[in-house]
Amino acid sequence: MDADDPNFFSRLARGDGNTFEDLLRNAPLDDDGNAPQPPDVPFYVEEEPETPLQQLIRRWVNERHSPDILPTEEDLLSRLLDHIRSQSETVQLLRSDPSSSEEEHFRIMLVQTEVERVKFIVRSYLRTRLFKACTFFPPPCGRRSHTRRQIEKHARYIMTNPDVQQRLSQSEVDHARRFARLTDQHFYNTVLQSLPESQQTLDDRILFVPSMITEPDKTRAVFVRARQNCPPVRLPDGTALEMQKGHISLTPYWVVEELVARGEVELV
Repeated sequence: MDADDPNFFSRLARGDGNTFEDLLRNAPLDDDGNAPQPPDVPFYVEEEPETPLQQLIRRWVNERHSPDILPTEEDLLSRLLDHIRSQSETVQLLRSDPSSSEEEHFRIMLVQTEVERVKFIVRSYLRTRLFKACTFFPPPCGRRSHTRRQIEKHARYIMTNPDVQQRLSQSEVDHARRFARLTDQHFYNTVLQSLPESQQTLDDRILFVPSMITEPDKTRAVFVRARQNCPPVRLPDGTALEMQKGHISLTPYWVVEELVARGEVELV
């Protein structure tokens, strides 16, 4: 219908022609019935090989979400720290060069920002591991920062489990050992020396009594994402869970502990 037609409005009032009402009344039930459908998009896109930084970020997230302490990544950290040191030296040289242009200074600023980001992740990763290396004992006197107070969270658990010690670096083992020795000495001087000799230990295991050694809570629920097709795992109710690549599940940590250690899944 042409709006320039002199009879346009009269025809519109009578409902003649292809008015909007006519088109709507005569339209098929589904205009998109024959429309081409978009191709199926896979749920999980193939990943490229991880860079050292991506590997560290994955291990950092795993460490933060895992209730237990995971194996140390000394080689990966060593490579990244060497790279950070080299980048920092290069940045300092370029910043001190008077012939550098404004555009080069802007690029230097971006590199410096990226270096600081990597340093933050490295520090957070190491602090998280120290966080898990401490006991739940409160500080004997004064106030201590939350991070520092947690540094010795599982010191006694670590010292009584050689398998756990193998997951730590030598400096982390030495720190846990020193803290365990200091807390032993403190509790002996303040309390234990006044008790009978049979009650002066801090690692008694009595039937039907909670252990005096604080251990990680592996029953805590965690979110995991499969990085590859995983073998079946047994859930607490007895059923089997077989995760395909890209699948995300909420499950107790002990169910996927071995998968996390092998790198087949990651915590999210």
